[in-house]
Amino acid sequence: MSRIAQVIVLAPYADEVMDPLTRPDPARSWQGCFESLGMFVGGWLIEFDRMRPREGLMRHLESLAWPDPTSVQVLIHDEDDDCFGLWMMRAGALTEVQLPGHRRLYPPAPATDEFPPDPGWLCRTETAAPSGYSTERRDHRPAW
Repeated sequence: MSRIAQVIVLAPYADEVMDPLTRPDPARSWQGCFESLGMFVGGWLIEFDRMRPREGLMRHLESLAWPDPTSVQVLIHDEDDDCFGLWMMRAGALTEVQLPGHRRLYPPAPATDEFPPDPGWLCRTETAAPSGYSTERRDHRPAW
């Protein structure tokens, strides 16, 4: 399924950790390569144009030996999101940080695992939820 998303990783002094992710690796569960943003403190960007190639990205990022895990920030803007979402390390897991005035809505879970999980929609709280969408995760599988 086509669904464009940009992911930015901000991690001070993590060049060595991110370097392998700037090169292709068919052994990874996700596909693609990050590009350096050329920032002094460390920033990398990747864009996905489909959902399947991004499966497992967050678990992979969680598993890396970050010099300072508490400073790692992952910003994700999915195609229909109103703004970038923010994930930070909490107890070794990348956890979405609630943004003031925004909420993530999820469609109902699919009946089978045939399609990749839907990451939901990050929208303003004043936006009406489409029919069937809710703030509870409806799919047991991680979208990233």
